[in-house]
Amino acid sequence: MTSAAANECAAISVDTFVDPPILAIDSLTKDYAGGRRALDGVSLHVRAGELVVVLGANGSGKSTLLRCAVRLIDPTGGSVHIGGEDIALLKGSQLRETRRQIAMIFQSANLVRRRSALVNVATGSLGRHHDLATALGWLPREELLYAGTLLERVGLLPLAHRRADTLSGGESQRVAIARGLAQRPRVLLADEPVASLDPEAAEDVLVLLHRLATDDRLAVVCVLHQPDLAVRHAHRLVGLSHGRVIFDAPVEDVTTEMIGKLYLSEDR
Repeated sequence: MTSAAANECAAISVDTFVDPPILAIDSLTKDYAGGRRALDGVSLHVRAGELVVVLGANGSGKSTLLRCAVRLIDPTGGSVHIGGEDIALLKGSQLRETRRQIAMIFQSANLVRRRSALVNVATGSLGRHHDLATALGWLPREELLYAGTLLERVGLLPLAHRRADTLSGGESQRVAIARGLAQRPRVLLADEPVASLDPEAAEDVLVLLHRLATDDRLAVVCVLHQPDLAVRHAHRLVGLSHGRVIFDAPVEDVTTEMIGKLYLSEDR
């Protein structure tokens, strides 16, 4: 993006929620071998009750941002605070404990195909259990009961005992979201969760993410390639280009032109 175009989209900062952020990303950078900078000083604060959608063309840094936030990859610089604790500085058991506050949803649901929807959801709780029974694959009864509650929350309780390999794409993704909720997270990150879904299923997933933010008071960050879905469901939109935040604003303040420039700039 040229400097003129960047000025036209002028990076807009927003702070409309009064509560302190649950997820606070500040000046995050990520460099790869060969000198390529995937993230260049990205800052993003997300509070309970917010659904923030990150938009941008391929290679803009969207997925890298989420992976650095949960420490699937280590950032080169900057900080990621979860509830005030810098996850970038943690190791071992401290890192595992703090990471459980963040559930990550991917484009592929990655369910265990031969296990039921209920069991797949309950596996999200295993981080809380460190005994021989769970090591051998047994799931505590209370976690199976809680998994049923979560399946009801995502509208799939009637499918609790269906094998995962019989579920549709949209159903599988909602089971994956319920599995993430079984961690009892404060933050939910979703990396292109509807990329392979049909429009109706994609709409259902975004409705669910909005409800989890609004009703369950989660801090939700979702990477999307569908601006129309983002505009309909997000509280805030963040635009990334070449690893930099171009805008961060309430959805009603983001114009079609601002969104369009995110994608046009990557084609030049």
